Amino acid sequence: MASLVGCEHYVRGCLLKAPCCGKLYVCRLCHDAQENHQMDRFKVREVQCSKCNTLQQAQQTCQQCQFQFGEYYCDICHLFDKDKKQYHCQPCGICRIGPSEKYFHCDKCNLCLAEDLRGNHRCVENVSRQNCPVCMEDMHTSRIGAHVLPCGHLLHKTCFDDMVKTGVHRCPLCMQSAWNLEYHWKLLDKEIAQTPMPSEYQDATVKVICHDCQTHCTVPFHVLGLKCSGCGSYNTAQDGGLIWQQEGQNLPNEGEAEQQD
Repeated sequence: MASLVGCEHYVRGCLLKAPCCGKLYVCRLCHDAQENHQMDRFKVREVQCSKCNTLQQAQQTCQQCQFQFGEYYCDICHLFDKDKKQYHCQPCGICRIGPSEKYFHCDKCNLCLAEDLRGNHRCVENVSRQNCPVCMEDMHTSRIGAHVLPCGHLLHKTCFDDMVKTGVHRCPLCMQSAWNLEYHWKLLDKEIAQTPMPSEYQDATVKVICHDCQTHCTVPFHVLGLKCSGCGSYNTAQDGGLIWQQEGQNLPNEGEAEQQD
């Protein structure tokens, strides 16, 4: 429709009058990108119809020409948008893309999550009030969907996809595995079994810390991976040098000359 106005964020039938500076913008995000201050969406009181240019109280339909500003309108967030099954979540304090029956609000995480995560996720208190650990942008009010990692931490769905594409398989915050890697660990088991270490290293062990179960253990050394004896994960970090079991001493570092008598 010719009288609709749009930006990269929304298509709607009105402009918002910023309560802070009185300027007209399609949305608060465009305002914030252009000005040196932020628009408080909750304080918006007036809008201008894009069809008849009438400045009026914020509402869903123009009081002058009856033009609909948006298929969806929230009189709390003053959000005008196409119908995307949005709903206003009172505990979150903002509108979410629904439908609402497919989501629930987790009070501890302080976030709306998909119904299939009800009783099936690790709660992290106020997790959405943190920035995405990949792009460092706000999570709670982001228009980009959130991805919940097994550890309970959040990152943007797009950031998670990019992370996977680059071969990163751990949470950027706690280093736990970002998804179930049991199949990958089994493949690594086979590869290690088919690739024995040179004889001088076959009895070598090393201390490791497991990022998945936090176990501290001593395991056989192999260049392809160090397997946690607690949970079987290869998501481990080496803690110290190699241990030569026959002598109970650390192996010399590569390139380090042995002391001569």
